[in-house]
Amino acid sequence: MKKYILFDNDGVLVETERYYFLATQKALAIHDIELSFEYYQTIMPKAITAWHLMLDAGFTQDQVVQTRDQRNIYYQEYLKSESLYIDGVHEVLEQLSKNYKMAIITTSRRVDFEIIHADKKLTQYMEFVLCEEDYPRAKPYPDPYLKGLDLLGAQKHETMIVEDSERGLTSAVNAQVECAIVYNEFTSSHDFSQATHRISTLVELEALLSNS
Repeated sequence: MKKYILFDNDGVLVETERYYFLATQKALAIHDIELSFEYYQTIMPKAITAWHLMLDAGFTQDQVVQTRDQRNIYYQEYLKSESLYIDGVHEVLEQLSKNYKMAIITTSRRVDFEIIHADKKLTQYMEFVLCEEDYPRAKPYPDPYLKGLDLLGAQKHETMIVEDSERGLTSAVNAQVECAIVYNEFTSSHDFSQATHRISTLVELEALLSNS
């Protein structure tokens, strides 16, 4: 019987991945470097950043850092101006919170996460949030989810992880915790063959947990 749920954030609870891509694309365009969506999809599961395109073109590491900082500015502009909520997620979390303890385990920077969830509409249902600054190694390593289990005092067999990316799934597999992949068009090309479960939307999660 499941008692705990660990959620990824981007693409699972909020729709932000598209804007992260657009911000990166916009920053690289300053240097006349094209980042296609098709190429971006191929490097996402491999934890390869797009910044190697600058290095391959002869730019320095300092220039990469400056461009990445500009990307972060663009990304925050999107976060502050675009609608990020996924339909039905708030209602699902409200219902699940009656029977499960929940937390968010994300690779987002804390500063970005706080912008995304400034109204605490979704985070009010969470015991805690772990961002990229809160663990030694990011996904696909198991560290983020293992720390989440430890903070909850949860056993692995009592826990379900909800992800939408191959890197997140690999992190869950490495942590030896069941993982449900929720469909996200942005990551639909990823390899989810190791997933324990597949769901179309979070609305299906409660029924899945009831049978787990």
